[in-house]
Amino acid sequence: MISFDKIFRIISENYNWIGYGILSTLILALFGTVVGLVLGIFLAYGKNIIIRPTDKLAIVILKRICLVICNIYSVVLRGTPMMVQALIFKYTCLAFGLNWELVQFPASVSNVLNGWLIAGLIVITLNTAAYMGEIVKSGLNGVDIGQAEGARSLGMSASRTSISIILPQALRNALPTIGNELIVNIKDSSVLNVIAVSELFYRMKDISTTNYAFLECYFILAVIYLILTLLATGVLKLIERKLDGVKFSFNPFRFKRREL
Repeated sequence: MISFDKIFRIISENYNWIGYGILSTLILALFGTVVGLVLGIFLAYGKNIIIRPTDKLAIVILKRICLVICNIYSVVLRGTPMMVQALIFKYTCLAFGLNWELVQFPASVSNVLNGWLIAGLIVITLNTAAYMGEIVKSGLNGVDIGQAEGARSLGMSASRTSISIILPQALRNALPTIGNELIVNIKDSSVLNVIAVSELFYRMKDISTTNYAFLECYFILAVIYLILTLLATGVLKLIERKLDGVKFSFNPFRFKRREL
């Protein structure tokens, strides 16, 4: 049985380490999602390249190379577990003489920022970019072609049409899926403990081995992850409603009127 006395004792004695773990997890999830989205936009455009009959041979070759690279990147990183990718990244770096453990930060931030956290940021960003590329690509393909035609009729260039008209609509349409990827990153960042990233799971695992209270520690861990995902879901719903021009209310008994 779970002992709540042990739970309160564990939290009171280790709240600082738990806080550092939560902060590391949030940094990994937010950085991985945001930067992964930026990389995913480039990946989506790379996969949407069109080879036209009027293109010169050199242009055709470059476009085909870009298509192959983008497709291989997407297939490989979406088809392999992030845990395996993290281990490959770690031992590849060690093979080239790069030991992330030797990367030092000022003592004031060393409890959160360290070399392995930087390695974890790289891994989660590259992994997220592969998924974001597919998400953004679906969003781009879902925008009505009439939007581009209307912009062209107003004299807008292809690049400006894509950046100012198509991309914002694609990102808005894909916002729920992008939000889901943030929630997934909050939970999946736990696998980075295999390369010694001191995120929440890693911290709680250390606490459980010193207190010999495995059930209580992992119960606390589950509750914290649940709270983080619920908070992220609430913030994302708030953003969606703001973008839709709908007033957001935290009143659970408030219902929208059904239009007749």
